[in-house]
Amino acid sequence: MSCLCSLDARIIGATERVSTWQTMLLVGFAFIIGVAQGQVRYSIPEEMNKGSVVGNIVQDLGLDVKRLKAGRARIFMEDSREYIGLNVDKGTLIVQQRIDREELCAQVSPCSLHFQIILDNPIELYRVDVEILDINDHAPDFERKDITIEIPESAALESPFSLDSAHDPDVGLNTLQRYTLNPTDHFTLKELSRSDGTKYVEMVLKKTLDREQQDEHKLILTAFDGGSPQKSGTFKITVTVLDINDNSPVFSQPIYRVSLSENIPKDSLVVRVSATDKDKGSNGEITYSFSDNSRKEVMDLFTINSVTGEIRVKFSLDFEKSKHHELDVKAMDKGRLEGNSKILVEITDVNDNSPVISVISFSNQIPEDSAPDSVVAMFNIKDTDSGKNGQIKCTVNSDLPFRIKSTSNNFYILVTDCILDREMFSEYNITITATDEGYPSLSTNKTLRLKISDVNDNPPVFQRHSYTAYVMENNSPGVSIFAVTATDRDYGNNARISYFLEDLSVNGVSASSYISVNAESGEILAIRSFDFEQTKEFNIRVKAQDGGNPPLSSNVSVKIIIQDQNDNAPQILYPVQTGGSVVAEMVPRSADVGYLVTKVVAVDVDSGQNAWLSYKLHKATDRALFEVGLQNGEIRTVRQVTDKDAVKQKLTVVVEDNGQPSRSATVNVNVAVADTFPEVLSEFTDFTHEKEYNDNLTFYLVLALAVVSFLFIVSIIAILSVKCYRWRRERMFYKSGANLPVIPYYPPLYADVGGTGTLQHMYNYEAYRTTDSRKSDLKYSRPPTESIISLDNSGAHTLTHAQREKVGDQFDQVSSTI
Repeated sequence: MSCLCSLDARIIGATERVSTWQTMLLVGFAFIIGVAQGQVRYSIPEEMNKGSVVGNIVQDLGLDVKRLKAGRARIFMEDSREYIGLNVDKGTLIVQQRIDREELCAQVSPCSLHFQIILDNPIELYRVDVEILDINDHAPDFERKDITIEIPESAALESPFSLDSAHDPDVGLNTLQRYTLNPTDHFTLKELSRSDGTKYVEMVLKKTLDREQQDEHKLILTAFDGGSPQKSGTFKITVTVLDINDNSPVFSQPIYRVSLSENIPKDSLVVRVSATDKDKGSNGEITYSFSDNSRKEVMDLFTINSVTGEIRVKFSLDFEKSKHHELDVKAMDKGRLEGNSKILVEITDVNDNSPVISVISFSNQIPEDSAPDSVVAMFNIKDTDSGKNGQIKCTVNSDLPFRIKSTSNNFYILVTDCILDREMFSEYNITITATDEGYPSLSTNKTLRLKISDVNDNPPVFQRHSYTAYVMENNSPGVSIFAVTATDRDYGNNARISYFLEDLSVNGVSASSYISVNAESGEILAIRSFDFEQTKEFNIRVKAQDGGNPPLSSNVSVKIIIQDQNDNAPQILYPVQTGGSVVAEMVPRSADVGYLVTKVVAVDVDSGQNAWLSYKLHKATDRALFEVGLQNGEIRTVRQVTDKDAVKQKLTVVVEDNGQPSRSATVNVNVAVADTFPEVLSEFTDFTHEKEYNDNLTFYLVLALAVVSFLFIVSIIAILSVKCYRWRRERMFYKSGANLPVIPYYPPLYADVGGTGTLQHMYNYEAYRTTDSRKSDLKYSRPPTESIISLDNSGAHTLTHAQREKVGDQFDQVSSTI
């Protein structure tokens, strides 16, 4: 029975909203079986996140997780809303949904949730109390946001005025704690408490209101709670002051004392008199005026506003005429009641006159070569003030090359302080400042605009120390090559530049025969057509001279570089093309593939890529037998020579340069494919052999003797002819006035290193010059394997059998030509 009473007490204490049938049901269960009981209490803040842990119920009640699962543990809560949930797996209580303490308990404190945890088999009942702690999540709030209160100006001090109270649903320190009122110049705040402990406030008048001074007051009532962070709410109060009038006008001061400067502007406010009247209606309307006993001359200097009581200056005041003024003022309401006051005005002397600068003489332009201390301007400065207020100090800008000199009382001159330079500053804005010694000091500025006239003190200057110009050869006379430009920092005629060509010689000829210069623009023109092969570059000097008096000038060097044009075709140096003789290169029939037959040597007097030569086989008796090296001009066999190949082979080689457009030259090369001299002779001779032979042996012997004799004579003539021909060719190549340079004898041009040049080392020409450039020794070396039908102009070598055969062949050729 004691167990039953204890259970009932807990159930009834948990909530007053539990229904009767639920209570009877629990009592019935208690009679049937024994119930185990326990109790635990938790405290959590409101607004916790869903799923937050409230407490470990297993640990706090001494239960086992297995028991919770076996007993199908569940929560029984009298309220239909399930704020707290049970995690059976972990044995913890968790927040099931957001808990708002104010919504749950309002102002009741403490605020708690009461529920039971029920287990089956056997039935166990555990009571759990969860106290919901308040957090400061609400700010104090007024039901109304503003209020207007009307208060008569005659309201007694300490008069109370009720104000609205703020409401804060939080509890404890988080609820409303105090009020403040701002501003507090006329009102103060009084806090009171009601019987239930709630606080309210009253506004108390602590300073008399004056409608004439301020007819409306704006105040802010602020309510603060005690939470952290602290929150607040505001309430606007507008106080309207109601006027009454039941007294005579009374000035705020019986005597007004005013100090005025003598330079006070007209219509400036002197003082504003104020009278108050506590009456209302027309009796409270006040008008202001001067009293009849005021002096007329004083009333002429000042004026008074009948409504506002403002007294203003009517005419200018002068300290030197009068230092004091006395005014009588009266205030009268509509009931003809008046009040009187006196105004004492004291005039003080001030520095009210600025210095005046008068320019007596001014030269608005001076030359830049003016000597220091040259007079620019003379002026007078005057200040009508007296004492220190009339003492003047005159200055000029410190960063300008000018200074001020005082000549006599109030007279000054402006002079130059150093040499001027128009090229740096062509004009100056000179500000003269006159400052008196009053306090505060007054100053006057006078700006003079001075121009600096130019003198010819700067020579023309070219943009560069030297120039380089390029012109293509074969140019048209009169073509523009280049233009030089010079600048002169001077002005006008002193900066007008003319250009002249200095008389220099180019290749012993005056430069004026090559070049002319436009005197106005500095444009350089070509007078004649240039030839790169004769002149590759030359230097001239151009003079730039200004128009000053005396004139100044400067020179600049111009290098003119002639650029090459592809205006020269390649020239064949070897093989030499003679008029009527036939020269043939001999190739044995046993020659292998790649056999060097001969080499075509050509030169181009142009330069650069215009002189890059390439060799091509244009025509050939048998194209399949020979080829020409593209870069070196070597003629070699492409295949093995056979017996079927013709003895006489004629090749036409084209030599072409790399210019745009390209130029070319052709050369014919005769090749004899044979192993014996008679075989060659039968092909290259013009004699006709008789097909029928004379049986008379004597005739043949005589004929043979005649032929041998004839050939001997022809050989002598041929040797002399070849000697003369080679001597003439050497003179043509090495003659100092010749047009063609001896290029084939420059070893670097035809050196073959790795197959990149024109000749291999064994085919190089070697030139040796004596002190006489017209004479030279030329030696040409050939490999012992090469066979060529030619003559050696030097008798220092012994002819081999093969060479003798070749000489005989040449004799036959010369004979046939003759």
